[in-house]
Amino acid sequence: MGWFKQLMGLSAPNVETPAPAIGPLGLALGKAIQFDPVMSLLLDGKSSVTIPGSQAIWSLGQVDLGQSSWLSRYYMNDEEYWLQVHTTGDVAGQVESVILFNYRSYVTISSEAELRRLAGPSSLIGLPTYTYEGAEYTREWGTEQGQTELVPLSEQVRSSEESYSIEHRSMLYARDTGLTDRRELLLFSVEEDAEGTISLSTSLGISLYTTDITAL
Repeated sequence: MGWFKQLMGLSAPNVETPAPAIGPLGLALGKAIQFDPVMSLLLDGKSSVTIPGSQAIWSLGQVDLGQSSWLSRYYMNDEEYWLQVHTTGDVAGQVESVILFNYRSYVTISSEAELRRLAGPSSLIGLPTYTYEGAEYTREWGTEQGQTELVPLSEQVRSSEESYSIEHRSMLYARDTGLTDRRELLLFSVEEDAEGTISLSTSLGISLYTTDITAL
């Protein structure tokens, strides 16, 4: 167990669960996703999330949340974008939410002191509110009045070339955009890959309707 896992109290990754050939909404490795071009016009002035054109799915991440609840994460050829689909009942079961994320930053962490400063007790991550790019977001996870702990998630990732695991400690924030059922999400994730590399990623997302995307 690496120093990150010792520091954060993480257990070993779950046994890998094979992903179905076809996932929720007909998404799968090797397929492409077409986003409704109207989304860009709809979000103009409401959100800074960028809607891409058609994107090929390069790799698939799967998170078992327990109690028959799953996150499927589709990483695009253009590494600035990834799509998350939350399902219940089965990996390809009832769709509960769809979020398109833009990667905003990715920082490699080289020491415990840097980790504590960027995403630990010395940081603002985990507080009830967080201001990012001039907008205020409200914490989605945790009920503490002060700073709360990051949430552990174990992700199994596979592409056409390889399979590997990533351990996450994450915190999610959200704000209303003024559009019906479309919230903007801010996700921080401290990640450790199979080689022991530690990083902090920041992603900004927008909630989508299932009709906003088409599997090609």
